[in-house]
Amino acid sequence: MAEEFLIGPDPADPRLTRAVEGVDHTGAAQEIRVVMERPLTIYLNRQEIVTAMTIGDYPEYLALGFLRNQGMLSPDEEVTGVDFDAELETVVVRTARETDYEEKLQKKTRTSGCAVGTVFGDMMEGLEGVALPRAELRTSWLYALAKKINTAPSLYLEAGAIHGTVLCQGDRPLVYMEDVGRHNAVDKIAGWMMSERADAADKILYTTGRLTSEMVIKTAMMGIPALASRSGFTAWGVEIAREVGLTLIGRMRGQRFICLSGAERLVWDADPAQVADEPGRARRKGARHD
Repeated sequence: MAEEFLIGPDPADPRLTRAVEGVDHTGAAQEIRVVMERPLTIYLNRQEIVTAMTIGDYPEYLALGFLRNQGMLSPDEEVTGVDFDAELETVVVRTARETDYEEKLQKKTRTSGCAVGTVFGDMMEGLEGVALPRAELRTSWLYALAKKINTAPSLYLEAGAIHGTVLCQGDRPLVYMEDVGRHNAVDKIAGWMMSERADAADKILYTTGRLTSEMVIKTAMMGIPALASRSGFTAWGVEIAREVGLTLIGRMRGQRFICLSGAERLVWDADPAQVADEPGRARRKGARHD
């Protein structure tokens, strides 16, 4: 399944999990894999912006994507360098233009994301000029993507306690990122797209987590016209999706899904009766996506 992705999860990477011993409900000794968390401080030129808790993979993409999704980097920004220092746990993003975001940094909002996401207070202003493309979204793609993504090797299947976000095109998953917070996972996607100058008009974003206002805002800021999830919605997430014209699909499990915004993009080309339903509530026994 790894060959499906341009970038995919590497659950065997020893940097991302470690073994921890404990006892189970019967008192028997057990050893399980748990996900690592590391601080990563992001700088824009000489200014410290934020410290994120992350699993530590793709720090350059995370920094670029975070700054892009906060409106601190424009889509055509001239980035002159992205320097990661593993010992200092820092990433410095350097641009050709001078930047000064002291006022913006004073206006920040804690989000509902795991590992305490942060959205800066004027981020909504960046949505005023967003015009998402009128790309079609085939229901056959949704079913194919769900099957490929949910059965792919991942840190979630290995250790749980993690979120995934996948950039897709048609029925093909392209870039699959995981992190302790879904906001980090989507920022890594944004950073990859910025580095590769990838076109967003024909893409779909799939996430394992809730469809919150933050996820909707970031997807719209990236110019992606459709956002889908196994999980559910928040009211503000739905409201913002309708305002910006984003197709928002949640509760994708087996034959079922529900679209609460942008249904005009949907092309109903698959018979749900021909799709295998999904037994149980989650891919990993006893696990839940928050």
